[in-house]
Amino acid sequence: MQRTSTEWTGKSTAAVARVGARRDDGRGALTWLAALILLAGFLAAIPLPGRAAIYTPPQGCRLDYTVQNRGCSVVQYYRCDADPKGDQRSATFGQEGLTHLSHIDDQTRWLESTDPQTGLQDVLEKGAADDASFDTLLNTGYDDFDFWTVSNTGERLRHVGFDELTGETVTIDGVTLEKTRFQLTTFSESGEVLIERKGQQFISRKMRRFYGGIEQQRDWTGQQLNTDDSPVLFSFPGEKGFGDTTPQFDCDQLMTSLRLKDDGA
Repeated sequence: MQRTSTEWTGKSTAAVARVGARRDDGRGALTWLAALILLAGFLAAIPLPGRAAIYTPPQGCRLDYTVQNRGCSVVQYYRCDADPKGDQRSATFGQEGLTHLSHIDDQTRWLESTDPQTGLQDVLEKGAADDASFDTLLNTGYDDFDFWTVSNTGERLRHVGFDELTGETVTIDGVTLEKTRFQLTTFSESGEVLIERKGQQFISRKMRRFYGGIEQQRDWTGQQLNTDDSPVLFSFPGEKGFGDTTPQFDCDQLMTSLRLKDDGA
């Protein structure tokens, strides 16, 4: 599955969900919804010019395509010559600029996930009880997983869940995608449930990737969040929107909603 919203596709909601998971031993850490409200106020107060309009991948890498999503995010998908065959990388932009960097392998395992704004980085631990397998999902229609990630702060998280094809195929902006349903529970190292997620996503057999969809999230405090990160536009080399780093969809709606929460509505 893709790490969206609390995946961590890089939207502001993704970053704060990670903040919520880092409880600092329970010493009054903000929940991810409260942090999201504070972030909205911060963004409203600070102008955002100066960000490059077109994305240029790192040296030795090539940009394959750009996807505009609902939920005010745009993702650049690229590959790097130094990576093993089949590996893919992505850079996610929100209204606040670059919010997330991801590196997956040919089986869509989460090799590395980075929040550029905080420097927080998670990497996949070797020796998983049950690695995610894109081939298994394609061949059988179902894949479960049970693996650990470790951050550069030393925090270990366990991720358990499944992906399942629904049998429904859709076409979005000329790209054929298949719908999936998924469930994911993230545990602390001590076994406490931190975040529960479930919902619907999309996959592309041709591009061997997951894309976000509609999901529900609940954190350890019982607070809930519903998100929609579904793809809307695909832009390939030579097409309008290729490399664009400005998100187009739901941004006004997102900021309005956050300001209403901030005002106590």
